[in-house]
Amino acid sequence: MTQSVVVQVGQCGNQIGCCFWDLALREHAAVNQKGIYDEAISSFFRNVDTRVVGDGGSISKGKICSLKARAVLIDMEEGVVNEILQGPLRDVFDTKQLITDISGSGNNWAVGHKVFGSLYQDQILEKFRKSAEHCDCLQCFFIIHSMGGGTGSGLGTFLLKVLEDEFPEVYRFVTSIYPSGEDDVITSPYNSILAMKELNEHADCVLPIDNQSLFDIISKIDLMVNSGKLGTTVKPKSLVTSSSGALKKQHKKPFDAMNNIVANLLLNLTRLDQMFSDAFSKDHQLLRADPKHSLYLACALMVRGNVQISDLRRNIERLKPSLQFVSWNQEGWKTSLCSVPPVGHSHSLLALANNTCVKPTFMELKERFMRLYKKKAHLHHYLQVEGMEESCFTEAVSSLSALIQEYDQLDATKNMPVQDLPRLSIAM
Repeated sequence: MTQSVVVQVGQCGNQIGCCFWDLALREHAAVNQKGIYDEAISSFFRNVDTRVVGDGGSISKGKICSLKARAVLIDMEEGVVNEILQGPLRDVFDTKQLITDISGSGNNWAVGHKVFGSLYQDQILEKFRKSAEHCDCLQCFFIIHSMGGGTGSGLGTFLLKVLEDEFPEVYRFVTSIYPSGEDDVITSPYNSILAMKELNEHADCVLPIDNQSLFDIISKIDLMVNSGKLGTTVKPKSLVTSSSGALKKQHKKPFDAMNNIVANLLLNLTRLDQMFSDAFSKDHQLLRADPKHSLYLACALMVRGNVQISDLRRNIERLKPSLQFVSWNQEGWKTSLCSVPPVGHSHSLLALANNTCVKPTFMELKERFMRLYKKKAHLHHYLQVEGMEESCFTEAVSSLSALIQEYDQLDATKNMPVQDLPRLSIAM
């Protein structure tokens, strides 16, 4: 059995994490009618005998006693974490999994990274080690954070280095929420680019998502709900945007719906062949991008529900002529199939791709950064933090420029003829 630990950092990371755990429990409840602790549940949950004093006795098989999330919750403002501990998920977490402060990072990457990183490094490491000790085979850390704020961007990327040093063989997957151009945090371009340098150096895989795309998806769903045209696109009891399934109610908190989208990481739920087509269209991305008209480096399709391998192969062959893959990886597809459908649906598709269409997002972020940096606006807030120097900014923007240049060079190979490379001859 392999396990994963979810690390939620900052306000945004913990709000999304809350949606994730709610969805995970609902998914398992839908398929595990007998309440047996099995390999699937053990991936993200421990089974604990609460009658045992101390940390609780772990139960590896048999009936579910009390489930505890394999999670570490970190925030330098305690508001969101306190809400979680007082909400319906309060029994899934305990204080041994939490690290909170009361002052916050003031939307300053340097405070989160340099100040709180140093201050809480030992405590963070202790929580990680404790979480790892409860795993038979720790496979992955999932880090959820935002790029625009101080704690999510600063402390969120600080702990990546901690994980790399302490658990070098364990994968570090990061879900990063990028700010929109209309973000109300004026220093978010600084925070985002300083964080990107750390992601570039210490993360194994980054899933970039931007708030504007999430908002656009929610707006489309609301439009369908209000017009009464739910049809097969969004089921009335869907868990895509609402943990209660009550889509007909106007969202009081739009971020709740957006967080549920991230928790699902689903591009679309609809009819089978259309679902595959939509996964590659610009209207169904969690980042404002058009992958179909850009260059694919690789693509993974993860399908759930009543779908056959033949359906997968047929749709890949149907779509391949309209998609441009890099010349040295023309067959760069990975596929996985899980027979258990998501709650309220017959099937779903998640497409994870490395595509040069992310380049405009990075270029726009760099432009926003430079507009502030050229004026030295708000720079003193960062430079007054011990260990923070102006070279941190220049190195961060250089790192981003190098990444953009790499995608530029890849884009330049589009439409080039694919070379049929000679194969190794084997003497018989």
